[in-house]
Amino acid sequence: MTGTSDPAGVAGEVAVVTGGSQGIGLTVATAMAGGGARVAVLDLHEPAAGAPDAMFVRCDVADEPSVDAAFSAVEEALGPVSILVNNAGVFPIASIEDTTRSEWDRTLAINLTGAFLCSQRVLPGMRAAGYGRIVSIGSSAGKTGGAKHVAAYAASKAGVMALAKSIASEYAAHGITSNALAPALINTDMVAGIADLADQIPVGRLGEPEDVARAVLFLAARESSFITAEVMDVNGGFLID
Repeated sequence: MTGTSDPAGVAGEVAVVTGGSQGIGLTVATAMAGGGARVAVLDLHEPAAGAPDAMFVRCDVADEPSVDAAFSAVEEALGPVSILVNNAGVFPIASIEDTTRSEWDRTLAINLTGAFLCSQRVLPGMRAAGYGRIVSIGSSAGKTGGAKHVAAYAASKAGVMALAKSIASEYAAHGITSNALAPALINTDMVAGIADLADQIPVGRLGEPEDVARAVLFLAARESSFITAEVMDVNGGFLID
């Protein structure tokens, strides 16, 4: 049982963060490493300067052979994966009429199918170990449909959050929890130019990647074993549902 020596509740765990080379993913990977986890970052691009002490594996989460090879490399180097953070995603902006089929397919392939493939890859090992934590990054857009011109993104994130619940119901008896976050208005490059929306957020500021990372750490901790199938809002009160 973890105690004060492990305030994050993830010490010694093997954690994989997809899309962990920048933005929220990089902050989550840094927090995991700071909490004592052995971290692997899966991304198409190497982490930016100042990245945590983490293993980097190049991976296309929408490609099943790439996913399998990446997790095999992590398992060989670090051991069985006990924490998965499904964070990899793209954020195309286009009206429904202007969204091409290829852009629609690409968005769902990365955001939703990527989360499915990575989860599917780790679940047998977690089931065998009788323990696992999966945290998937959804979005408030997956609840509301989002602002204008984000239909593909919103649909993909709704799917991510439903997938998290499906995993939770199927694997709860095996010591595995599966939860999702629904962030909104987080100050990253993905949402550059929205600072003027801060006055619409009840707490009076944009969210920061660290706000999301703290929520991920909470749900990934051993102590959070009674929380599963939850979609946690991280939005400063912007969406109250």
